[in-house]
Amino acid sequence: MMIEVDSSIGEGGGAVLRTALALSAVSQRSIHIFNVRAKRTKPGLQPQHMHGVKALAELTNARVEGLGLHSKELKFEPSTIEGGRYRVDIGTAGSTTLILQILMPAAAFARKPVEVEITGGTDNPLAPPIDFLKNVTLPMLRKMGYQGEAECVRRGHYPRGGGIVRAHIEPAEKLQALKLTEPGKVVRIAGVAHCVRLPSHIATRMAHAASMVLIKAGYSTVDIKAESYEPARDPHLGPGAGIVLWAETERGAILGASSLGGPGKPAEQVGREAAESLARQLDTGCVVDRYLTDQLIPYMALADGSSEITSTELTSHTLTNISLVEQIIGVKFEIEGQLGRPGMIHVGGLGFARRL
Repeated sequence: MMIEVDSSIGEGGGAVLRTALALSAVSQRSIHIFNVRAKRTKPGLQPQHMHGVKALAELTNARVEGLGLHSKELKFEPSTIEGGRYRVDIGTAGSTTLILQILMPAAAFARKPVEVEITGGTDNPLAPPIDFLKNVTLPMLRKMGYQGEAECVRRGHYPRGGGIVRAHIEPAEKLQALKLTEPGKVVRIAGVAHCVRLPSHIATRMAHAASMVLIKAGYSTVDIKAESYEPARDPHLGPGAGIVLWAETERGAILGASSLGGPGKPAEQVGREAAESLARQLDTGCVVDRYLTDQLIPYMALADGSSEITSTELTSHTLTNISLVEQIIGVKFEIEGQLGRPGMIHVGGLGFARRL
C-alpha cells in the first residue's frame, strides 16, 4: 500500500521531501508525495531536489514517476539498496549536504559500501555547511553506530557553485539508540573560518571575532582555524566566506553553529553571529543544537532501543520531521517543551535491521 504524504505540512519545504523519501527508501515502502515545496516562492522540485531524488532512485533501484524540474507530485517505489559508487552534479550552486541528507539513511542499510561524489554548493544559506556535517552531524551519528565520512575537495558558493564533496558510508546491521540529556562541562570549542577568492584577512577576522565572543562568555579553550588560499593557487570558481563552530563536552555532546558571509557583510559580524548563536545554545544546558535536532529524528526512529535527547530549541523543522516520521514508519515520539524553546525528545526506536 502506497503511503500518501502532503508535502505542504509544516514549513512546506524541501525537508519534508527529503525525510519522506529517505524513510521510504529504508523501509522499502512506496510513497506518493504531493504539494512538493508548496509554501516556497518557487514551488516544486528545484535542481538540487531533482538530483537528490534521482541519486536516491539509483541507490535503491527505485521506480519514479513525476521526476522533473518544478514537478509538484512524485511517486517513488524503492527496491533493494545495493550500494556502490555514485556521482551527482547538481549543475547549480545547490547544496551538496542536502543531497547527502536524502542519501545517508538508506546508505546505512545498503548491501555494500556507498561512495558518492557531489558537485554543487558546500556552504549555502538554509542548509548545513560541509564543515557542520563533518564535525557535528557525522560524529554524533557515529555514537549510534553510523559509519560515514565526508571530505570537502573544493568549496562552492552561490552563485557559481563548483564545490566537490565526497562521502564514504559503510553499512550497519542496526543503529544504536542515542541517549544524551546532560552535556556536562564544555572541554573544547573548535571551528573553521574560511574564505575563497577573497583576501586571507577575511578568514582571520572572522576567526578572531568569534574567539573574542566565546572567551568573553567564559570559554577558555577555543581553537578556530582560518582557511584561505593564495590567489594563484585558489581552485574555487567564485568568492565566498563562512564560519562553522562546534563545542565538545565532557559527556560526548557536540553542538554546532554557523554563519555565512555575503557582499557588504563585515567579517567580524559573520564571526560574532556564529559565536553568539553557539553561546546562547550552550547556555540552555541542552545536548543537541537546534540544527542537528531535526537531522537526528529519522535515525532515532530507526534505531534499536529507546533514544532521548535534550534540544537547545524545538524548531518547526524538528516538529514537522517528527510528525512525518510518525506517519511513515509508525513510531511515537514524546516531546516536552514548546516551539522555539529548549525541549526533550524521546522515542522507542523501530530497531530496523539491514536486509541482505
